[in-house]
Amino acid sequence: MNSRDLLRDPVWKAEELGRPIPDSIHAVSMALPRWQDVVGYEERKPEVMACLTSGYPRFVIHPLVQEVARHVGNGRPCLPFPSLRAATMCAEFVGRTSGEQATVVTQQGIPGVVTTKAGHLALRAFWQHTGLIVSTRQAEAFLGGRGRGADDEALRRSLRGQLASLYDCAEEDVFLAPTGMAAHFAALRAVSLRRPGCPTAQLGFPYVDTLKLQEKLGPGGILLHNLDTVGNDLGALLNHQPLAACFSEIPGNPLLGSVDLRRVAPLLRAQRVPLVADDVVVTPVNVDLSPHADLIATSLTKYVLGTGDAMGGAVICNPKSPLYQELKPILRTQHEELLWGEDARVLDAQARSLPGRIQRHNQNGLLLAERLRRHPAVERVWYPKWEFSEAYEATRRPDGGWGSLISFLPRNAETRSPRVYDCLALSKGPSLGTVFTLACPYTLLAHFNELEWAESCGVSRYLIRLSVGLEDPEELWRRLDSALRSV
Repeated sequence: MNSRDLLRDPVWKAEELGRPIPDSIHAVSMALPRWQDVVGYEERKPEVMACLTSGYPRFVIHPLVQEVARHVGNGRPCLPFPSLRAATMCAEFVGRTSGEQATVVTQQGIPGVVTTKAGHLALRAFWQHTGLIVSTRQAEAFLGGRGRGADDEALRRSLRGQLASLYDCAEEDVFLAPTGMAAHFAALRAVSLRRPGCPTAQLGFPYVDTLKLQEKLGPGGILLHNLDTVGNDLGALLNHQPLAACFSEIPGNPLLGSVDLRRVAPLLRAQRVPLVADDVVVTPVNVDLSPHADLIATSLTKYVLGTGDAMGGAVICNPKSPLYQELKPILRTQHEELLWGEDARVLDAQARSLPGRIQRHNQNGLLLAERLRRHPAVERVWYPKWEFSEAYEATRRPDGGWGSLISFLPRNAETRSPRVYDCLALSKGPSLGTVFTLACPYTLLAHFNELEWAESCGVSRYLIRLSVGLEDPEELWRRLDSALRSV
């Protein structure tokens, strides 16, 4: 059990910079309490980086993983990987993109990639974009001399079974991955093997690494970000460009609008182009994407887990898809069981309570979104109930809600967003979907080196994102209202 009750005692004060959220060696978030801390983190300022004991595992290499890398690489620039195939793909990527030598080495059953100082950026890029990472629990086991557990496969089977019930498919249609991005990478590899050399398209403004993955590790990614015109834009693109697949988040992050799958899916199916959908923001408890999606690639790190102290992902091969018989054999052939057993144990235990938790997330999210909308200090609120609502409603289950992810922009945001964020007495750090509320200046964290591009797509650099937790909603509102009134 974690020593700090984050529902009542959030991590938000300036002196708590860098603390893991939650208070666990396996935490996937870390405290960035002030706006200047976020900027300092993105600029890698020594005074900020020195305070970080951990961070989101694809972006900040955990001390346990660093220790494994030292063992495997014998002190040379190195990262460990969960399989020999993953390490080999990484070495090829480093050589191709940086021109530097990259070598696969193995130490006590853990493969790693060793490269030069100049090749290290490419090494880190592969780790970040593909999500093929060694988890903190796997690193801990390696350093403790422990191997795989005897019940690992039973745990993964149980987790697959729970996900199959949520997605109304067979257990064999669920392919687990070590992270959500690794699930997206598995989907990208499958569609690229089916149509080699063809680019993919991203429909709607993307989560940062979803597009980077297509651009850097596929034949190319084409962004169609404007939800108002995406149907026409896609139709025009399909007239002259063969596609391997389209990727889309339902709803998107952070603007929480949805592509109208009723318009898009027929265009794609007419040309047998797969749709890879991501439901992580609202989960299958709220939406049913099976009438439209061919593959669903999702993160288990977020709402399925809820506690923020493990990583995992899954690809669902939709049995209702007309491309099911083509896609499933490709997924099955390329699949490796890389989700570490101890992570599967945590995810399996937490997944059992997902439907009940989501109902409470929905209630708290809607209450705060509606009140923010009426607040005199708030210029704009983004929430799935109002952003391209007809498109979202077409996928919402009869008893589903709108989730608990909210983005908002204070009035006079250039001067007030930093002050509101600094005064916000809620846990502040990356990630979403936890039972405790998390706030972050999302655009700074995800697009710091491309802020003008993000703003050209309608995503303000001053936007604040809330992942609303299961705290008492009136206490949450009191804290949020207090921060808004402070400016």
